[in-house]
Amino acid sequence: MLIITGSMGAGKTSVLAEASDILSLRHMVHAAIDLDALGLAWLPSAAGTDGAMYRNLQSVCENYAALGVTRLLLASAVENRAELELCRSAVSATNTTVCRLTASIAAMQQRVKTRESGVLQREYVARVAILDAILDRARLEDFVLINEDRSVSEVAQEMLTKAEWISS
Repeated sequence: MLIITGSMGAGKTSVLAEASDILSLRHMVHAAIDLDALGLAWLPSAAGTDGAMYRNLQSVCENYAALGVTRLLLASAVENRAELELCRSAVSATNTTVCRLTASIAAMQQRVKTRESGVLQREYVARVAILDAILDRARLEDFVLINEDRSVSEVAQEMLTKAEWISS
């Protein structure tokens, strides 16, 4: 499993999609999952939204495994070691690499402001710096890539190369 982490606006989803395209062009069997998409729900706090997200991930991964998928790209802002372990457990990953994407706070905030035009825009923009600081303290990544002033293809290619999924 290759986890793509980073603050909001770091480009996790874009790099995930591009990395999947690069692997597809090489005919490499894989799956690409944006973990946030598996947890989009509002549930009463007692219902355990996070638990549902990881159970959804486990179900999706079981379905992919049944089809022969052994490589998983996962985009998620993994904030702490416990969340990393939940991902590993849900996926039954024996080998996990974590790539953190980063950019300047201003660039990430601008991306979020452009992308999120709804009622929570201010909260999301404000969360960029907070989440970036959380990720700085967590230090879960195996390597960091700057995703600013570069093409998404270049970033995805470098990520897959550093993770040793492809050669340069």
